[in-house]
Amino acid sequence: MNIEDFIRPNIKNLVAYSSARSEFYARNAIFLDANESPYGKYNRYPDPYQVELKKCLSEYKKVPLPQIFIGNGSDEVLDVLMRVFLEPQQDSILIFPPTYGIYEVLANIHHVETHKIPLTQHFDLDITAIEAFLQEKNPKMAIICSPNNPTGNIIERIDQFLQIFKGIVVIDEAYIDFTVQEHSNIRYIDSHPNLVITQTLSKAWGLAGLRIGMAFAHPVAIQYMNKVKYPYNVSSLNQKVAIKALSNPDKVHRRIEKIRKRRAYLSQKLRKFKFVERIFPSEANFVLVQVSDAHKIYERLLSVPIVVRNRHSQVPNTLRITVGTKKEIELLLYQLSQIENEDKG
Repeated sequence: MNIEDFIRPNIKNLVAYSSARSEFYARNAIFLDANESPYGKYNRYPDPYQVELKKCLSEYKKVPLPQIFIGNGSDEVLDVLMRVFLEPQQDSILIFPPTYGIYEVLANIHHVETHKIPLTQHFDLDITAIEAFLQEKNPKMAIICSPNNPTGNIIERIDQFLQIFKGIVVIDEAYIDFTVQEHSNIRYIDSHPNLVITQTLSKAWGLAGLRIGMAFAHPVAIQYMNKVKYPYNVSSLNQKVAIKALSNPDKVHRRIEKIRKRRAYLSQKLRKFKFVERIFPSEANFVLVQVSDAHKIYERLLSVPIVVRNRHSQVPNTLRITVGTKKEIELLLYQLSQIENEDKG
């Protein structure tokens, strides 16, 4: 499979914007090229290719530098992928609801059609339905979220999907760090040139405010992503803080373990409420809870205010609840008990 065959023709021929800083950033030079102010602590543009941050990620993820892309959050990474691969009004994507809503929004922005094949009742890929669909349609890109948002489960049949889908496969692994065992599909990128893995420092690493998203893919795909991204898409401050975080992963691992334990505690306590009908197994930092009346409970919590996510539009009568601090969980449980007591009265 030749990854070049998937690149949009105009992107292949694109002459990317090039700054002198791209070539000379790491050198001890006098910079009079970019019309920056000579004054100030952050007067210089950041490294456009985030080399030091990529070195840290390369060491931590065991992925070579040429196979790493850094974006201003995973949303930018997904947007860049669509710019590279999808021809407006011509190509299409395939997604698997219930899933993260931004995929369809980005497709609409890029003026490409979105095909949908629902996950099975156990929230896994329906390979039979996918095979039948691919006999009729030929989407250029598929996006799979694993662990899935909003259901929280690992998608198990990705290896089967990779055997039958011949377009670009994007696996969004925003919540991968919360899995009990490492389930990342990064291991497949060398054997599948059409595969792109996206991850983030927003979730487990606690750096949502920095907007650091990542892609791991074939070097040619990364090369074209670098061509179409904005020149200085990740600030110096954000790169610096991310490098510091990656230098001490044990701290993050301890926090992840706390969140896993609280996730189990929250699930256990939620089961005691009579209005809770089902708690879906989760490998993320949230739980999806099916209740008797999602709208009512959502509004009652909002009046406190405690903000959860009403996912009724995706999975009937469900609320997605993020695993917060111990204090936040106890406040949530208290308010839920108040709701239950009021309903009894």
